[in-house]
Formats: sequence, C-alpha cells, structure tokens
Amino acid sequence: MNSLGLVEVQSVTGAVDCLDIMCKAADVNFVTWERKLGGRLVTIIVEGQVSAVTAAVEAAVAGAIIRPAAYAVIANPHSETERMVNLSASRLLKKAAAEEKAERHIQEV
Repeated sequence: MNSLGLVEVQSVTGAVDCLDIMCKAADVNFVTWERKLGGRLVTIIVEGQVSAVTAAVEAAVAGAIIRPAAYAVIANPHSETERMVNLSASRLLKKAAAEEKAERHIQEV
C-alpha cells in the first residue's frame, strides 16, 4: 500500500459520487468504505501512488455533489493504519460473500 486517500461525505449517494470521481480522475483502487450514523456519514478509502491518490482526492473535493466533511491523503501509511483499513476491507468482503451465499441458496430453492 503506497498511499491512502480518504473522503468522508454525507449520504451513500454522495460517497458513490466521490468514488466515481476519484476512480475516473486518477489510477486509484477502491479499498473499502465505512458507514456511520445509519449511512448519513460515509468514508470512502482508495489506494495508489501518492500523486494519483492526491489527484483523486482533490478531484472528489472539487467536484462532489455534496461537499465532503473531511478528507485526507496518507502517504506511506503506518502498519497499524494498514491493519485498520484491511480489517474494514475484510468485513466488507465477508459481508459480500455471505450475501452471495444467501442469494445462491435462494436460487437453489
């Protein structure tokens, strides 16, 4: 992980908009997202080269449909920061796998 970009915005719609802007603006990859307050506050996390992450975050801040509440670029994140982000990403993957398994079960019945 070279660099992390975080954008915190109100609403899931605002977060999806920010993610779309970031991915189109620079060569970054979506890592995970966190929803707080029932989805009223959403943090999107992307990773990539420092210059790409910086460009992506700046593009999202400038072009988002909802002004971000907070944003940051973390160059060369500490191992504990990486661990926290990976924990969030693994929860997202586990949830997606459980939903896929449930969907397969419904289709089989």
